[in-house]
Amino acid sequence: MRYTRLMTSSPIERVLVVDDDPALRELLADYLTANGMTVEAVEDGAAMRRALLAGMPGAIVLDLMLPGEDGLSLARELRTHSDVPILILSARGEEIDRVIGLEVGADDYLAKPFGPRELLARLRALLRRSRAVAIPPNIPNAPQTPSLPPRFGPFQLDLAAHRLLRDGIEVRLTSAEFDLLRVFVECPNRVLSRDALVTRLKGYDRDPFDRSIDIRVTRLRRKIEIDPAAPAFVRTIRGEGYLFNPRGEQT
Repeated sequence: MRYTRLMTSSPIERVLVVDDDPALRELLADYLTANGMTVEAVEDGAAMRRALLAGMPGAIVLDLMLPGEDGLSLARELRTHSDVPILILSARGEEIDRVIGLEVGADDYLAKPFGPRELLARLRALLRRSRAVAIPPNIPNAPQTPSLPPRFGPFQLDLAAHRLLRDGIEVRLTSAEFDLLRVFVECPNRVLSRDALVTRLKGYDRDPFDRSIDIRVTRLRRKIEIDPAAPAFVRTIRGEGYLFNPRGEQT
């Protein structure tokens, strides 16, 4: 089953919360609604699937510890059908949970207990990054000379359409993977530290144990490198960070 995202001209974002704690569901629904979002809160994977039949939301808040199917299984399922931003919640807060969650395709991770304000800030960041920036062609004042999409190797990164093409065929990226690639493309042949990447992508300081950038780079390499174990485009600079080489030269 492939889920579809509802298209709307309304600025209100639709968020789906999946958590088996009824008190937390009510708290998040009330808080996010008060902050301008449309929220549907459900208790498990079966209810999540029923909600998705009405259309893909702007983002999903997904608890890790659910009855029956856990959040990791649901995140993996979602990622095979959609690039919807996923924010995982976990009561354990262990690094291994965060790493596995990000590896299966989640975009961000928040350990319980957390403040609703922090969750709202992270959700807004995910929604901003996932929103494709495109100017409709029928706007009279729209620029008439758009810049060409940047290219590297056999790839073309279409920023307006928010997609990556390889020899004219779309390569499916999550919003997190697309944003990371966009940063690399905008800063070619320049070493970017993990802290610099987190600041550009998330807008807040990186936890010293935060491996989300490394995991995201690994996921991106699987989609753009001929040999992810010997990357040519996104190179690791030991002790410093990552460097994007648009020529794809091995060194």
